[in-house]
Amino acid sequence: MLTEERRADFHQQVADHKLKTDASKSDRPVRIIGILLMIAGVVGAFVAYNASLAQSDTRDITSSLILAVACLGLAVVGTGMYLATAVTKVLRLWLLRQLVEGQAHTDQIAAALRERS
Repeated sequence: MLTEERRADFHQQVADHKLKTDASKSDRPVRIIGILLMIAGVVGAFVAYNASLAQSDTRDITSSLILAVACLGLAVVGTGMYLATAVTKVLRLWLLRQLVEGQAHTDQIAAALRERS
């Protein structure tokens, strides 16, 4: 119950300060592109590897394996794009929380100074 109360309090503080909480416009498309690149890379690598198993010439096998490695590189790029948007989302929330907590501390200090005067 304490967690739900803290979450509701955080949402209320963000609303009180009129802070912008929505994600960047490019986060969702980059995340979707990252997922598609991961899927395309893994499927492409699997298809290229299977095609190399059916070939007997060393040059054809090498070119198919190079294509498989390139597709795996594509999957790694997709993974990087996906992780970048996920980390950005977490860091944005962390920064928003720091901003709200910093403002609350500033308000406490200002109130203490007013009472002292």
